[in-house]
Amino acid sequence: MRPGREESPVELPDYWLSRPGVEPGPDVRASFDRTWDRAIASGDRPLVEVEPALRWQFLCHLADARGFVLHGSGDPGIDVFEPRQAVDLSAFGNQKAVYAAGDGIWAMFFAIVDRERVESVTNACVRLADAAGNVSPPQYVFSISRSQLPNRPWRSGTVYVLPGDSFTLQPPLRFGEFEVRIPQLASLVAVRPVARVAVEPADFPFLSDIRGHDDHRRAEYARALETGAPWPE
Repeated sequence: MRPGREESPVELPDYWLSRPGVEPGPDVRASFDRTWDRAIASGDRPLVEVEPALRWQFLCHLADARGFVLHGSGDPGIDVFEPRQAVDLSAFGNQKAVYAAGDGIWAMFFAIVDRERVESVTNACVRLADAAGNVSPPQYVFSISRSQLPNRPWRSGTVYVLPGDSFTLQPPLRFGEFEVRIPQLASLVAVRPVARVAVEPADFPFLSDIRGHDDHRRAEYARALETGAPWPE
């Protein structure tokens, strides 16, 4: 678990990953704010230049502290996001909407995985809250089609920074006595990005931890995530 933050109020299986490192200090957060302010002042939907090692922390700062939502893509030239019908096992994730993440690392996953070479992805990002108000740091699962994992189907990508005004947060779920908070958001109307951040596979802090799954067994993996069961083998 991350030093200086609450531990998870429940122990999850070992395939769940905790956000790495230590929470950026005031000086780093202030430098992120200056970087953002300079970029926004430079023009419409700018490409924000961030040191590669700090990109995931910068994106998490925009979501955690600045209230922006994030969308990862392999297309660097999107001017407007239009609602599209999604295909997902959950009702919230199966709407005709623009989807975004309230977490920088989760958004990066979608930016650096080449979906043209991967049949399916299984992924999650959650925070767990107990009745006393203790909230865990973000916990993640990342998996792609097992058949493609040895081929390293990664790509250069773009994380778009979007205003959160039109987005609705996915309602929390119950996991025993705990509340599961999922930073997935949906907008039923078109959204124009505020800025862009270019990312590379090497920027993704969990690149070596991406798992493989069998495409025809996705429902089994979804059940494991929902119930806290071991990863299906």
